[in-house]
Amino acid sequence: MEKKKILTGDRPTGKLHLGHYVGSIENRVKLQAEYDCTFIIADLHMLTTKNSTEAIKNSADNAVDMVLDSISAGIDPENVKFYLQSGIPEINEMYTLFQSLITVSRLERVPSLKDMARDANIEMPFALLGYPVLQAADILCIKSHLVPVGKDNVAHVEISREIAKRFNSLYGELFPIPEPLQGKESALIGLYGKQKMSKSANNAIFLSDSPEEVGRKVMKMTTDPNRIRADIPGKVEGNPVFIYHDLFNSDKKEVEELKERYRKGTVGDVEVKEKLSVAINNFLTPFRERREKYQKTGMVEDIILRGTEEVRKEVQQTLYDMKKLMGFTTVVRKLKRKAEKFNEK
Repeated sequence: MEKKKILTGDRPTGKLHLGHYVGSIENRVKLQAEYDCTFIIADLHMLTTKNSTEAIKNSADNAVDMVLDSISAGIDPENVKFYLQSGIPEINEMYTLFQSLITVSRLERVPSLKDMARDANIEMPFALLGYPVLQAADILCIKSHLVPVGKDNVAHVEISREIAKRFNSLYGELFPIPEPLQGKESALIGLYGKQKMSKSANNAIFLSDSPEEVGRKVMKMTTDPNRIRADIPGKVEGNPVFIYHDLFNSDKKEVEELKERYRKGTVGDVEVKEKLSVAINNFLTPFRERREKYQKTGMVEDIILRGTEEVRKEVQQTLYDMKKLMGFTTVVRKLKRKAEKFNEK
């Protein structure tokens, strides 16, 4: 039985961190065994909020880092495809054709678009308003059945569903109607406890960090602010150090003992952090081993280029089928026949 297709991915804006792993990568590692998975490197989507020359130039290195991080986390490049969005110009043509199947007022009702503009401190550009339509082209170009998303992006998938239904109704059945695949909501708190982990907030442990870097970052983590001495009972709930212990320390007995001692005031922050550092480094050891295997010069670049070439062939067929159903191929044939008759004279 043919596997259902999944399309997901990220914008190439930097290296992946533990927050990305908890929020999406961990789920992708599980999904790859059951589904036909394609991962987009969404460099065109990046332009909606990061369109400087520097950002565009950096996107190539960021793409390699992002794919290498994904592979280190357990994504198997032999079983999935990575492709560069800007390397498949046919997607842009599909995007153009889809623009006539959705209204401006409908796009203006997508709540996350205003949030994205506000977070980037920009006025809404046309590209951001059309973001869900380009996403629809990403999703439908390979006839995806499922799209893993967080709660905030379900509305984007709904736009893809509406466009697919509209196309099928007007021109003939071509696209499966994609379904959102919601995983657990799991934004990881940053190292200092005030906001979620992110590169821009400088509060992240990256999947590519060395053991020494992990140790330095863990020792700077926020704990219970009311606990000024080790003999004062501390709060475990909501404490970033213990949130990380729960997620990344495989020795659950050690975690429970540390919590009990922390509540009683019989363990210091240094010991708790030292053991967390060991736990995170143990967690990242297989990541580092996979990274070393694929870190040879040009290897990840080759994976991206081969995936892009393979996906492009699939997209070209989808675009041809679209234009045939819409009647564009008939228009071209008519023009060619008349031009040939003229040239025969």
